[in-house]
Amino acid sequence: MNPGIQKVEALDAGHFVRVEWEDGSESRYPCVWLRDNCQCPHCFLHSARARRLVFEDLDVNIVVKEVALADRKKISITWPDEHASEYEAEWLKKRCFSEEARAEMREDLFLPERQYWGSDLQLPQIPFEEVMYNDESAYKWLCTLKKVGIVLLRGAAARQGELVKLGHRIGFLRLTFYGPTWQVQDKADANNVAYTTGKLCFHTDYPVLQHPPGVQLLHCIKQTAAGGESEVVDGFNVSNKLKKQNPQAYQILSSTAVDYTDVGVDYCDFAVQNKQNIIDVDSRGQAVRINYNNATRDTVFDIPAEKVRPFYAALKEFDDLLNSTEHKFTYKLKPGDIVTFDNWRVLHGRQSYPSGSEVTRHLEGAYADWDVVMSRLRLLRKRVLNRD
Repeated sequence: MNPGIQKVEALDAGHFVRVEWEDGSESRYPCVWLRDNCQCPHCFLHSARARRLVFEDLDVNIVVKEVALADRKKISITWPDEHASEYEAEWLKKRCFSEEARAEMREDLFLPERQYWGSDLQLPQIPFEEVMYNDESAYKWLCTLKKVGIVLLRGAAARQGELVKLGHRIGFLRLTFYGPTWQVQDKADANNVAYTTGKLCFHTDYPVLQHPPGVQLLHCIKQTAAGGESEVVDGFNVSNKLKKQNPQAYQILSSTAVDYTDVGVDYCDFAVQNKQNIIDVDSRGQAVRINYNNATRDTVFDIPAEKVRPFYAALKEFDDLLNSTEHKFTYKLKPGDIVTFDNWRVLHGRQSYPSGSEVTRHLEGAYADWDVVMSRLRLLRKRVLNRD
C-alpha cells in the first residue's frame, strides 16, 4: 500500500485534520490523537516502538497551529508550542478512523474470522515436522487454529518431550499447577478425573483460573485398542444456536458467576478458587470464551436460591446441544498425533476405556496462552508474506 495525499487541511477550529487521498477518499484525524502519537524521537522511542510522551504533558484540547503537505507521502504539523510533527501517508492510512479501515486493522491484528463446524468437521491435518521446520506450514497451522479452533499434527515421535519442542516453536508453554507438561493416564488415587479410565464429559480446561489457558496441546504416546475415542464440539457454534433457540438461557449462562474449585498436589500443592460465567461475551453479546468444566464446578454456588433452578435448566439445554450428534465430532488419536485446539472455544471429552494392570493409554498434555500463539503468528506472517 503506497497511498498518496492530494490535500490536507485543519477543520473544526483546528481540532481535526482532514486528509484527502489521491484515490478520492478522505480521512479525519483528531488533533489530540495526532499529538499523542507524534513520531519524533523526543515523543517516540523507535527502537522499542513505544511512546515516550508522558500523558500528563498532553493537552487534550490541543489544536494545530499549522498543517502542511510536505510531499504527497507525508504531512507536517506545527503545534502551538512550536513542536513539529511529521506523519507518513501509509502510517496515517492504516490508522484511519473510518469503520471500514478500523475493521481492516482488526482483521490484520487479531484474525477474528471464525469457521464454525459440527459433526461435519473436516479435521485439518499438517505434518508435525513441517510445522517444526517450515515457516509457511507453521503459519498455516496457527492461522487455521485461530479460524477453525482445532488442528491435528501428524507424525511426531511417540515419546515424551515433543510438546516441549512445539512450545519452543511457538515461544514458550504455560506453566500450571499440573506442571509444564502433564501425563494423561490411569493413575491410582488420581488428582484429576482425566487421570482415570472413565468417560470425560465435554469441558474446557482450567476455568478455575482467572485467565484459563488459551490453547491446549495433547500428544498421543500410547493408545488403547478399545475405547478412548476423543470428542470435540465447537462451543461458539453451540452458543450461537442456544442464543437463537433460547435467548433467556443464553443470558443466564453469560451473566451468572459459577464457582470453580481445584485443590490438591502435583507440580506443587494448590488450592485454587474462581468465578466464571459459562459463556463470556463481548460488548456485542458475542461469545468469546467458554468456561465449562463439570468436574471442577464447586458445590458452593454464590447466587440467590430462587435463581438456582433456572440456571440448571439453562445449563442443561446448553449441555444437551453440546452432546447432540449434529454438533460433536469423534475421532481416535494414534501414537504420534498431536491435537492442538482453542481451549476458549473447543470443548473436548473422551470415551471410557477398559482399565488394566498396565498403562494402556498415555497422552502428554501442555498449554500455551493465546498471547504467545498470536505473537508467533504475527511474526511468521511478516516472514512468510514479507509484510511490515
